[in-house]
Amino acid sequence: MDADAVAPVTPARPVGVAIVDDHPVVIDGVRAWLATEPRLTVLATGDDPDEVLRAAPEADVVLLDLRLHGRLVLDKLAELSAAGRRVVVYSEHSDPQTMLAALDAGAVAFLAKHEGREHCVATVLDAASDRPYVAPALAGAMVGDPRPDRPVLSDKEREALLLWFQSMSKASVARRMRISEHTVKQYVDRARIKYTRAGRPAATKSALLARAIEDGLVRPEEIGIYRSHASTDWPTP
Repeated sequence: MDADAVAPVTPARPVGVAIVDDHPVVIDGVRAWLATEPRLTVLATGDDPDEVLRAAPEADVVLLDLRLHGRLVLDKLAELSAAGRRVVVYSEHSDPQTMLAALDAGAVAFLAKHEGREHCVATVLDAASDRPYVAPALAGAMVGDPRPDRPVLSDKEREALLLWFQSMSKASVARRMRISEHTVKQYVDRARIKYTRAGRPAATKSALLARAIEDGLVRPEEIGIYRSHASTDWPTP
């Protein structure tokens, strides 16, 4: 499901979060971090994704430990993402290969467990609003990715992607570029097709951002990759 097709979150209600981890101490710590942000509320926790989401089907964001009961759950991540869930992976496995594999499987963001409260809160808030947030560990994985298959994007495709990464919706990009929303979608779709043909599919916004940064098409500073979320203002379309 395209990120734009997911129901948007508004300031009228807190963002509902489901936490999936098999270590109670981690759940307690993350719950305490999220409790410091009034725009977030934890709806359910547990070590089984299916049980947690049965308890909280309305969750806007799933914070998922990538390793559950001794194995990596990339298959479950892909299943949840294919079902339209916004999944933020939260893992101690922060090597570049694992991070990029998680994005390829559909994660909207990746957060290393050694990264702190500020990045955790910011990542969840941005995931709920379909904005890509890239914490430092993931930024390093993106920039350092050595894969050589780099599609050539047109100037308009690159501009549309950059504005889309900076914005909340394709409609806002259309207004900035003075073109139709349909044309913006075409530019984004063309970029995705080029990456798919190169054997590097990018089905989600975060995966496409990773590709663009890997290939030098977008610089981290252009999207405010280390931006602070100290403000309580909600992003506007």
